[in-house]
Amino acid sequence: MESKIIEIQKKFIVGMKKEMSFVDNQTTVLWKSFGPKLNQIPNRLNSDLISMALYPPTFFLNFNPNNYFTKWAGVEVGEVSKKGTLPEGLEEIEIPSGLYVVFLYKGLASQAGPFFQSIFQEWLPKSGYQLDDRPHFEVMGSAYKNEDPSSEELIYIPILKN
Repeated sequence: MESKIIEIQKKFIVGMKKEMSFVDNQTTVLWKSFGPKLNQIPNRLNSDLISMALYPPTFFLNFNPNNYFTKWAGVEVGEVSKKGTLPEGLEEIEIPSGLYVVFLYKGLASQAGPFFQSIFQEWLPKSGYQLDDRPHFEVMGSAYKNEDPSSEELIYIPILKN
């Protein structure tokens, strides 16, 4: 499993969020709600889509697929919006700077579960790093094709040196 460790600068994301669990997965509902608002977002840096998850600090220590977390559908923007300038239903969140391990995932989004499992059960324990309590996110750029076997996305996992 190829990976690279990088330090990112803080990023600002504008999007929508929804509480869900892996069992009660509402990702499709979230993206269907967000999609029509894409063209209303000012200051977009690029055409990439950002899928982000905010997990409670102990989420992976006592993993249970029924536990809830916050999922975001969004895009990166270049600057913080002035209060009241975002279209209704959209919010802004900052991804703090820090170390991330980045993986390239190729394949169907619906079949990514085993890939993520190998990151947390194989790569992470052998890496000399531990999870950091910052957002996890995926960048879906021009090679992302949703439910197409040739689809590609970049997976960013926040880490700290042990």
